[in-house]
Amino acid sequence: MTTVMPISTIIPMTKTAQRKAAREFAYLRDPAAIYRRSFALIRREVDLTALSRDLRPIALRLVHASGEPALIDSLIGSPGAAAAGRRALADGAAIIADVAMVAAGITGRQALCTLNDKRVPGLARRLKTTRSAAAVELWRPHLDGAIVAIGNAPTALFRLLEIIAGGAAHPALILGFPVGFVGAAEAKEALTRNPWGIPFIALAGRRGGSALAAAAVNALIGQS
Repeated sequence: MTTVMPISTIIPMTKTAQRKAAREFAYLRDPAAIYRRSFALIRREVDLTALSRDLRPIALRLVHASGEPALIDSLIGSPGAAAAGRRALADGAAIIADVAMVAAGITGRQALCTLNDKRVPGLARRLKTTRSAAAVELWRPHLDGAIVAIGNAPTALFRLLEIIAGGAAHPALILGFPVGFVGAAEAKEALTRNPWGIPFIALAGRRGGSALAAAAVNALIGQS
């Protein structure tokens, strides 16, 4: 059996060395100060002038969540989409998330996620599709006027558009942030061309993810 030695045994530190190490790790500890400093740096580094005022708060949150200012170059949205989302949230709209990671990242509001519903595996087998797409079938009673945040599976976004085409109720806003090399860019392109006039915000191309989808919802909640 291998014995794990405590770090203090392997690398003993004198009190002088400990004080020196403490000085080397000078950093902000106050959460509010970290938050303010983060957004001040983001505003200094990114140029939001190419975006509508409606999308700028979303863009700031996405950069904050990703640490990648270049993301804003791929941010797209229909006119007034963020305002539509804020109005819906103010009216108590449901929030629907494709995966638990998106739901867990949303602050201040509960989100519906049906991916782990016990009916989903059977639906996926019957429909010959992914679990993420099958879970969308269970969104039908909740879609009318909802905020839908998709941060993982392109198949979920494709299926959402399919059931809307088939007569399902229209959400107030679709946040399209599926990620990946297969279908992500195409699903978001289909969202931007939706013929029903459903407001949308998306990140064009392959990039996306649960953290970004949750950040977009949080930006709307912060202004609702």
